[in-house]
Amino acid sequence: MDLDRRHQLRLGLLSCSVALLGGLLLCAPAARATLGSSAASIAADRDQLRASVRVTSHALYEVHELMLPNGVSVREYRVPDGIVFAIAWSGPAKPDLSQALGAYFPGYVEAAKANTDGHNHMSARRADLVMTSTGRMRDFAGHAYLASAVPAGVSIDELR
Repeated sequence: MDLDRRHQLRLGLLSCSVALLGGLLLCAPAARATLGSSAASIAADRDQLRASVRVTSHALYEVHELMLPNGVSVREYRVPDGIVFAIAWSGPAKPDLSQALGAYFPGYVEAAKANTDGHNHMSARRADLVMTSTGRMRDFAGHAYLASAVPAGVSIDELR
């Protein structure tokens, strides 16, 4: 086989690989229940992410804990028949925070860029959003909540 033909085959394989990778990324599962939104999509998240869900009821809120196959736990705190007012996560990797934080994700990115707490810790408040994130390899945790949406009588320490 001549050199030009081998070069064309390699370029063709590379193009196919890039197209396949792009298709896989578009089909990758992502959580859709977001901070500040209704919890109507939690069941869809469970199915999409192949996660198990455990619901725990408290006097003023419910916790929907999604346990992902990779060992990550995402807890969504919501008022009954209301919005998700807080999220928390822990596990060997961070969840997709752009999906979990939704419209509040740019505030998280801004806070992370301005972080002065060191490489393994970030704590910030941006308008109504309060967030904390810690972690090192295979041990990540954090939480974010909307200060104005936390039900009266709920301690922030419960949102972990």
